Amino acid sequence: MKNADELALFGGIPAVTSDHHDLFKWPIITEEDETAAIEVLRKGSMSGIDETLLFEKEFAAWLQMDYALGFSSGTASIHAAMYACSIGIGDEVICPSMTYWASLLQVYSLGGTPVFADIDPVSLCIDPIDIEHRITERTKAIIVVHYMGHPADMDRIMDIAKKHNLKVIEDVSHAHGGLYKGRKVGTIGDIGAMSLMSGKSFAIGEGGIFVTNNQEYYERAVAFGHYERFSANIHSEELRPFAGLPFGGYKYRMHQVSSAVGRVQLKYYDQRMAEIDKAMNYFWDQLEGLPGIRPHRPAKDSGSTMGGWYAAHGFYLSDELDGLSITRFCEAIRAEGAVACAPGCNLPLHVHALFHEVDVYGHGRPTRIAHSLRDVRQGQGAGSLPVTESLNARVYHIPWFKHNRREMIEEYALAFRKVIGQYRKLLKDDPGNPPGAGGWNLSAHALVPR
Repeated sequence: MKNADELALFGGIPAVTSDHHDLFKWPIITEEDETAAIEVLRKGSMSGIDETLLFEKEFAAWLQMDYALGFSSGTASIHAAMYACSIGIGDEVICPSMTYWASLLQVYSLGGTPVFADIDPVSLCIDPIDIEHRITERTKAIIVVHYMGHPADMDRIMDIAKKHNLKVIEDVSHAHGGLYKGRKVGTIGDIGAMSLMSGKSFAIGEGGIFVTNNQEYYERAVAFGHYERFSANIHSEELRPFAGLPFGGYKYRMHQVSSAVGRVQLKYYDQRMAEIDKAMNYFWDQLEGLPGIRPHRPAKDSGSTMGGWYAAHGFYLSDELDGLSITRFCEAIRAEGAVACAPGCNLPLHVHALFHEVDVYGHGRPTRIAHSLRDVRQGQGAGSLPVTESLNARVYHIPWFKHNRREMIEEYALAFRKVIGQYRKLLKDDPGNPPGAGGWNLSAHALVPR
C-alpha cells in the first residue's frame, strides 16, 4: 500500500491528486471573444484597421497614455520602437542578455548593435549599476525588460538615461499590467512595447502593441511599418513630404481578429490579473520560511507587482539543501504532480554565435560589428556577465495558477514542502546539473499541464 508521506519519486502517493487542467488554462476564451472574432470574419475586414483603431484607443486609455499602435507581433512593436528612437547606423543599445532575442535583435536591421549589461540578482532585470560604465558616445538607448513579470528599477534607470540623454524602451512582454511603485510598467520610459501572443499574460492570439506619450515617436512608428496610416494626417514636418509608403518597407499592422479579441480580453484583464496575483502570492505564502527556495516577486510593501505573473519562477538555493542539484529537486517536485516544475529560464544571448561570429547580411564581417567604430564584442563573451550566466542553475519554473482555488494550490505547496522536508533522501542518487539548462525560448507555456 502506497504511503502519502513517502516521496512519490520513491513510490509514495503524489501530493497533487486533483484534476488541475482548468487551473492553468489560458487565455480564458468565452463566447464573447468568439463572437467578436466571427464578426470580423463575416465583415471581411481582416485586413482593415477599424477594429484595431478601437483597440488602440482602449489600450491607451487603460495605460493612461496618449498613443497606442497595434502591430503584427511584439517583435515588430519593439522594432518600431527602435526606429522611433532614431536608432541607426553605428548606434549602440544597452540591453540585458537574459531575455528572448526579440527584445533586441531587430537592431541589426537598423545598422545598430547591442551592448549587454548584467542583471540584478534579485529582480533579474537589467542592473542599473552595470549600465553606466557601458555607455559610450555611440549609445542611443537602453532596453529594459521587466523579466518574468518583475519590474525593473526604473527610477535609477531613468536617472541614468536623463544624465546621458538616452532613450528608454520598456519591453513589457512579461509584465502586462504590472506596477512599479504604483505606476504601470511600459508608461515610465520613452516607449513601451510588448508582445500579446497567446502564451503571454495579456493574450489576444498574436500581435504586439506600442505605447508612448510622444507624438514624434508615435508618428515615426507609423511611418516605419503602417503604410495605410502613413498619410497626410502625420504632423511631423520631417515625415509629411514622404507620406504614402512605409520607411521600413514593412507591413506591420495588427490582424483585426486579434484586435477584436484584444478588446474583449482588455475588458476583463484587470479582474483576471488580480485573480492570478492572489493565487500566486497565496502559493508563495504557503512556502514562506522553507529552506532552499525563495519567491521571485517584489516586496509586499513596495507598491510594485508582478502583473499577470508570466513565466513565474522561483529561486533555488542549493547550499541550504546540502548541495542538492536543482535538476534532482525539480525531478522530485514533478513526481509529486507539479509537472510544470523545471530548472532554468532563457539562455544568455551574449554567448550565442549570432553576437560574435555570424554575418547575417553579407557585410563581410560579423553583423554585430558591421557598422561599429569599435569591437563591442570585447569583454562580452562567456564569463563576462556572472549573474546572468549563473541564473539557469538557480531558478526554476513554478506552476502558473490562473484561478485562486486555494485547496488545489495547497496541493502544489504540499509538493514543495514534502520534497524539501525529505531532501536528504534525494542526495544519494543526485546526478548533478547537466550543462545547458534553459533554452533560447522561455517556454513556460509549453510546461503547462494539458
